[in-house]
Amino acid sequence: MMKKFLTIFGLVVCTVVFCGVSKAAKDDVITLSYSIFFPPTHAQGIAGENWAREIEKRTAGRVKINVYAGGTLAKAPETYTAVTGGIADIGMSCFAYTRGRFPVMEAVDLPLGYPDGKTATMAANEFYKKMKPAELDDVKVLYLHAHGPGLLHTKKPVKTIDDMKGLKVRSTGFSAKVVTALGGVPVAMPQPATYEALQKGVVDGTFAPIETLKGWKQAEVVKYTTNCRDIGYTTAMFVVMNKQKWAQLPTDIQKVFTEVSEEWIRVQGETWDRADQEGLLFTRELGNEIIELDPEQNALWVEAAQPVLDEYIEGMKKKNLPGEQAVAELQKLIKNSGK
Repeated sequence: MMKKFLTIFGLVVCTVVFCGVSKAAKDDVITLSYSIFFPPTHAQGIAGENWAREIEKRTAGRVKINVYAGGTLAKAPETYTAVTGGIADIGMSCFAYTRGRFPVMEAVDLPLGYPDGKTATMAANEFYKKMKPAELDDVKVLYLHAHGPGLLHTKKPVKTIDDMKGLKVRSTGFSAKVVTALGGVPVAMPQPATYEALQKGVVDGTFAPIETLKGWKQAEVVKYTTNCRDIGYTTAMFVVMNKQKWAQLPTDIQKVFTEVSEEWIRVQGETWDRADQEGLLFTRELGNEIIELDPEQNALWVEAAQPVLDEYIEGMKKKNLPGEQAVAELQKLIKNSGK
């Protein structure tokens, strides 16, 4: 009788322990860090924050994402290596901030005449899926996004290509090459440093999407925007995750990350376009002027920028990388964006 009692008691104890362990495992919260270089009040910083909260919502709290905006966890140029090195589990920053590290993805930033942020964002994601560049194999790419056409914002009016001569212009990646091609002097720096550089006269202008005039308050320290839309470049931005952290996620949670990220491609692209409209309104409210290039000048600017594309293709050939294919693919994506 005692033996039977002990056997039953043992089974009950094992069942309780097993259930307790299972419940504990189920209730474990996966805590992740997310480094975003945008300030928390910026439209893109808010969009990134909302992405994190949507992940938490759809996983019913099984995932908790601590967002570190404004580069507080990792500065913009160090974000990618912070993710691969495990300092940040997830990171958002620009490919252009580590020039030469992402040769295939850099093609997205060429002065191809992007009409708006949604087109640039959709093109960046489709391009990545098509090209599958090995340079991103050390992370899990969640999604990409890209701003609307990069335009010239200056402290003095720039109406002709001759006005560009000797002008010190904040620029990164291929926009720096565009500045050189137009006769200006490129000065490399990330967005967070631009306001002060303009304010103190370290630079005379900046190449950036018009959203920066409000999102980074740069309309306060410039007076003019030259609408050089036909050579409008973009800056492709990544949202990537540490590959080991990704592999550790349960399959159903990976599915949530994938679904939300796919939806956020559209969200982020539309956010860029709204931010551009707000930037345009803000700069006009401050009395700043929008300069439209006349057809002759526009043609000169387009012609001057063409060698930037040619140089990229030639440089990629020397590395045995598909530069020509990359440019052709992006031109096709932009052309078909309105269809």
